Amino acid sequence: MMVATMFAALLANTLLGVPLFLTLIATALVGFVFIDPGLVARMLPQQFFGGLNSFSLMAIPLFILAGNLMNAVGMTERLMRVARLFVGHLRGGIGHVNVVGSVFMSGVNGSAAADASALGSLLVPAMTREGYSTAFAAGLTAGSSLIGPIIPPSIFMILYSAQTNTSVGQLFLGGVVPGLLLALAFMAMNAVHARRAGLEKRASLPARAEIGTALRGALPALIAPFIIVAGIVLGLVTPTESGALTVLYVALCGLALKALSPAAFWRAVVETTRLSAAIFMIIGISSVISWELAYAQAPARFAGLLDPFIESPILVLLMLSAITFVTGMFMEEVSALMLLSPVFTPVALAAGIDPVALGVIITLNITIALITPPMGACLFIAAAVSRLDITVLFRTIWPFILTAVSVLLLLIVFPGLITWLPDTLG
Repeated sequence: MMVATMFAALLANTLLGVPLFLTLIATALVGFVFIDPGLVARMLPQQFFGGLNSFSLMAIPLFILAGNLMNAVGMTERLMRVARLFVGHLRGGIGHVNVVGSVFMSGVNGSAAADASALGSLLVPAMTREGYSTAFAAGLTAGSSLIGPIIPPSIFMILYSAQTNTSVGQLFLGGVVPGLLLALAFMAMNAVHARRAGLEKRASLPARAEIGTALRGALPALIAPFIIVAGIVLGLVTPTESGALTVLYVALCGLALKALSPAAFWRAVVETTRLSAAIFMIIGISSVISWELAYAQAPARFAGLLDPFIESPILVLLMLSAITFVTGMFMEEVSALMLLSPVFTPVALAAGIDPVALGVIITLNITIALITPPMGACLFIAAAVSRLDITVLFRTIWPFILTAVSVLLLLIVFPGLITWLPDTLG
């Protein structure tokens, strides 16, 4: 009764358009009505701040700041130049640049929204000039932004790690192959579209000198992902320390290139503070709701419902994915991840599912929800930067969603694609 009433309150407030944080607070207060209203003053702040009391969560604002500083010092444009030289000569090359650019960008900021915003403003106009429809250009921008939270670093994986005590380094390594598969899938989709649309390709390969110049210019940005991943995987730094090193590295590169002004640095800090505050408020109140669900033994009851299927890991993953996907369609992604991870993990472990594989699959599910109507944040960002009516994008985004889902199903059937790299380097 308690869980059903909390879910009804969450759904009703969401449909009424109540701001997310207030919706979550109302849901938490409904739970306390069933537990003990007298506990609100003591348990709500205790669980709220307890949910934030994790050293690994400090990495989130640092990686966000690193991404904002990259944009401020012009590293994004340098990465785009390299991507254009490597794949721009192919048919539909500018579309391939969009995808490869997302791979490069994902190695620093770990945010789909940041990728969609930064790349969309640069590449959607360029794609339309070269013969793409605005709808396809916006859809590809939204779709390729999904690579950001999969290839390390990943804000979603840090959150999952904090909830389940899974190694961040293992999760980061587990996301590499799935992220590259996602990129290849979108490049294949773009190639088919380019051929059907009769788009021309560049006549010749770029000169070796041109490639060398572009690589030298983008070298500082290309080194950043290796600082992040290598330090964590080798055990030299924690994810938080890695984020701090990345911020320092990008800032020093900006000063060396004379591209980082005090005003630009301040704007990056302000934007990071605004976004981080929103994320941490959601984490805190989601922790309260998670405690209430644990009090009501919701995880155990949920596990009991899946007991008949526990002998089939693939079937369990399909069911968990379906629940995550539908939840992500109607709930903000950080909230969905924070609420579902503690409930799903015991079930997955009972079914013999590797926690790293589960983390990557849940992350991909949550990420796909970012481009799925009606609440997909990256859809609204892509529509805004491309000046496209959101209803048009709602109609045309489905092939991109299906492409991402096909990669998800491949990972569910062959979870070794996720665990191979962590096991090899572990």
